[in-house]
Amino acid sequence: MSCVSHLVCVACGAEYAEGSVFTCPSCGPQEGILDVRYDFRVAETMLRRHALESRPRSLWRYGELLPVEHPERPPVPDVGWTPVLDAPRLARALGVGRLRLKDEGRSASNSFKDRASAVAVARAVEERRSALACASTGNAATSLAYCAAVAGVRAYIFVPREVPEGKLAQLLAYGATVFRVGGTYDQAYSLCTQACEAFDWYNRNCAVNPYLVEGKKTGGLELAEQTVDDPPNWVACSVGDGCSIAGVAKGLAEMKMLGFTSRIPRMLGVQAAGVAPVAYAFTRGRPSVKAEGTTYADSINVPVPRNWRKAVIAVQESGGAFVTVADEEIMRAVGLCGRLAGVFAEPAAAAAIAGVATARQRGILDERDDVVAMITGNGLKDVPGALRALGQPHDVRPELADVAAVVEREEAA
Repeated sequence: MSCVSHLVCVACGAEYAEGSVFTCPSCGPQEGILDVRYDFRVAETMLRRHALESRPRSLWRYGELLPVEHPERPPVPDVGWTPVLDAPRLARALGVGRLRLKDEGRSASNSFKDRASAVAVARAVEERRSALACASTGNAATSLAYCAAVAGVRAYIFVPREVPEGKLAQLLAYGATVFRVGGTYDQAYSLCTQACEAFDWYNRNCAVNPYLVEGKKTGGLELAEQTVDDPPNWVACSVGDGCSIAGVAKGLAEMKMLGFTSRIPRMLGVQAAGVAPVAYAFTRGRPSVKAEGTTYADSINVPVPRNWRKAVIAVQESGGAFVTVADEEIMRAVGLCGRLAGVFAEPAAAAAIAGVATARQRGILDERDDVVAMITGNGLKDVPGALRALGQPHDVRPELADVAAVVEREEAA
């Protein structure tokens, strides 16, 4: 059973009944983002370590802390429980004591956002909606398309013109109706919102739908359970809109409230230097009024973040920090992550690795720190972006002399 009690506006603190509104009517859709609250007196009687041992290894094992009426009968059952991998060589290269990678690229559609989409589809099915929609730079869209296909409901997807072909191919393979909008992500988002209202589609956009962060929260719940006997002291997440880091931090905090862990890791938020409105808000109180900039890491290319407040609060309450990284540093991290840890991260996911390196250089992290980096998407999502980072193969004739020449150059380097 779900233990949802009510909703709270993160801007003004007003409380609302569960299911009554998506955003705070007083603060408006831009500022009035809501947070889902639970009755922990009930939840803690059921969510015990021994009880979890017999539950399915998916996000639905935390049903009491999800906003779904029947989590025991999910329409998308097999999402979650991605591995946490030790990366000792990468840790040495970055200069930290220990580094582990939570590889969300191994999720069903190869993205962390499968968690939010699985919850969205479950809510939509409970509300007897026949279709869902979202605007996305790629990963939220592909995760929704996948989850909708599994559940047998329709998905309408709005993407900006520059969506990577790998993500576009996934959308079409899963049978979604795709609108490639001739404009920015913000324009695609606005058009999606209008369409949801006009056609009564379920709105999967995390920026306004408070229930979707609860899906992302399971990344933190799961990480806390997987590392319960050996917890990290930092968790690094790349940041676009702000929903993902807010969700992970909330899950970690709730596991402490339940008594699974004795402390909450500090959160390290990482943004691309070219698009860093949430990092700006962390130091100045709110995002810059200039909604501009760009980064080659498409999944965090969000100049107008709607969930910045949750992200800032999450990092502040954990005693954490924000850093920004240049695109060149993200490109280097793509190669390091693959070569030294065997994990192929898309650019936005590799930003977390670049952020660990930057935080170490700035003294935010030291040589003893134990860090988990959230690898939020697989590199095959954005093959052109990966190739920009990794370079090209050696073109040779079918002759051994050409191979020998390449080997000689590499050994001399």
